[in-house]
Amino acid sequence: MAIIVTEKGLPVIVQGITGHQGSFHASQMKAFGTNIVGGVTPGKGGTSINGVPVFDSVKDAVKETGARASVVFVPAPYAPDAVIEAIDSGIKLVVIITEHIPFHDMTKLKLYAKLMGARLVGPNGPGITSVGIAKLGIMPNSIFKSGPVGVVSRSGTLTYEIVNTISEAGLGETTVIGIGGDQVVGTTMQEAVRMFQQDEATKAIVVVGEIGGTAEEETAEIIKKEVNKPVVAFIAGRYAPPGKRMGHAGAIITGNKGTAQSKIQAFQEAGVKVASKPSEIPVLIRQKLGNV
Repeated sequence: MAIIVTEKGLPVIVQGITGHQGSFHASQMKAFGTNIVGGVTPGKGGTSINGVPVFDSVKDAVKETGARASVVFVPAPYAPDAVIEAIDSGIKLVVIITEHIPFHDMTKLKLYAKLMGARLVGPNGPGITSVGIAKLGIMPNSIFKSGPVGVVSRSGTLTYEIVNTISEAGLGETTVIGIGGDQVVGTTMQEAVRMFQQDEATKAIVVVGEIGGTAEEETAEIIKKEVNKPVVAFIAGRYAPPGKRMGHAGAIITGNKGTAQSKIQAFQEAGVKVASKPSEIPVLIRQKLGNV
């Protein structure tokens, strides 16, 4: 069916809804079919924006709406407190769009979420979309088509290009999750691949990685041991100058780990086809799946 966001009508709130990004993307999520039941901005309680009621606190929003998921657009200095507030109010899925959350703050948030039985997606990512169910984040509405391909990506805009390519090829997606480009993320690439493996509707998996970190190498090990579905990968940054630090906090290369070649080799050794450009991905999926 999908992963993580599996319930049509899931009640969702938007923290930071009165800001420019929060208000714009709340309306886009509604247009996609997401059940946006409220927003939270301290001091703005009792107002509304685009027909969505605004509350002073997540606790008030949950009490009045029964919300069970939140999308966070709160600026980085206040985002950790916003995430803790959501978790403490009983929210079990928090999608963090915010960039520039410090490493140590995200480490604490991830541990706290685990202790409280909540799932985080992000930060510094485009969120998650389960096609035909809901979108929690900032991915463009127009690129999706219902189909059998699960996509997990560390990138943002590259995700959009690849998903659009898959849709235009007539394949389509179950769930697309942008895990975020930071060193510490709430839901990892490895976790997402495991969930796609367990999802009956997902017949093939696309992994979009980039230079830096070891997530792709670790994911390749999981694929080798645990995954029997077709997997296609794409690695961004293969032409990055050696020794140059790239934009994402996660794009840090250490020794022989984290390079594009290291990741490509790891995937190939796990039996994963690696596309040299995004347009090859649908071709490689069809080679694996046949005419779906």
